[in-house]
Amino acid sequence: MTTPLDGNSIAGLLRELFGRDMTAATARCDSCGSTGELARAVVYDTAPGVVVRCRECTAVVARVVRAPGRAWLDLRGVSYLQIDLPD
Repeated sequence: MTTPLDGNSIAGLLRELFGRDMTAATARCDSCGSTGELARAVVYDTAPGVVVRCRECTAVVARVVRAPGRAWLDLRGVSYLQIDLPD
């Protein structure tokens, strides 16, 4: 059985994709409506890609697959992603 990690485990991957620390970004689960920082998500990284699940209902909120020179990001389980910007 695979041991899940927390969202901090994908901090480097998210920084590579978004160019900034995204672990403090707030996501809303499209399945149950709960909100929380990406750092609180449940992450499985032993598949061909990374699967991110909601901590509350375990629905898949994001998937990331990487290949040389590209990445695919699926956020269909997130109804919004709130990113705080500097003033």
